[in-house]
Amino acid sequence: MMLKENLYDIQKRVEAACKRAGRDSSEVTLIAVSKTKPVTMIEEIMAEGVVDFGENKPQELKDKYEILPKNLKWHMIGHLQRNKVKYIIDKACMIHSVDSLRLAETIQQEAEKQGLVMPVLIEVNIAKEESKFGVSLEDTEELVRKTAKLPNLRVGGLMTIAPFVEKAERNRVYFENLRKLYVDIKSKNIDNVNMCNLSMGMTGDYEIAIEEGATLVRVGTGIFGERNYVK
Repeated sequence: MMLKENLYDIQKRVEAACKRAGRDSSEVTLIAVSKTKPVTMIEEIMAEGVVDFGENKPQELKDKYEILPKNLKWHMIGHLQRNKVKYIIDKACMIHSVDSLRLAETIQQEAEKQGLVMPVLIEVNIAKEESKFGVSLEDTEELVRKTAKLPNLRVGGLMTIAPFVEKAERNRVYFENLRKLYVDIKSKNIDNVNMCNLSMGMTGDYEIAIEEGATLVRVGTGIFGERNYVK
């Protein structure tokens, strides 16, 4: 598999999507989602200058963090159970998937113990899918406000996982709605909230997400190929 070629292709597409949207490509960070992928593949992508990697499972993030160079930025993008927060609190550069006040409070406790401040994004279930985690559109601002009161967390924006669709264009409406919500919350200048990130868009729809304002796109299959869940 030509990982380097895959990466270049994605990077070119990111640039083209930025151009279409009249944005500077420096506004978008490509997160290489390395879940289930071996360290050797990560090293190959690292060699091309990529430092942002995303993991879905705390244990996998922890294991890879311990093996790989410390200049990498590890994004916790999957659902995070409260009892797993302690494994990644001093290893993740950002937690994208805060979907409840109870989780935020656990992150607060663990961050306080470590004497650090954790940047977080509030996960929104924008399409109201039963199979997905995330707070509803209507309850997002309330969770932002409550999370912002926790001194060792910094709310930096919103995240969503759009539906799995055949035609990426179908997800535009969800990305558009999340951006509107983001702009609305940003305009309220809530204390301890710095709305600067929209984490949305994956391999199938990241170009549409960029056109609608994504600042963080999470691409796994497009770079590393299909996932291998067989242990």
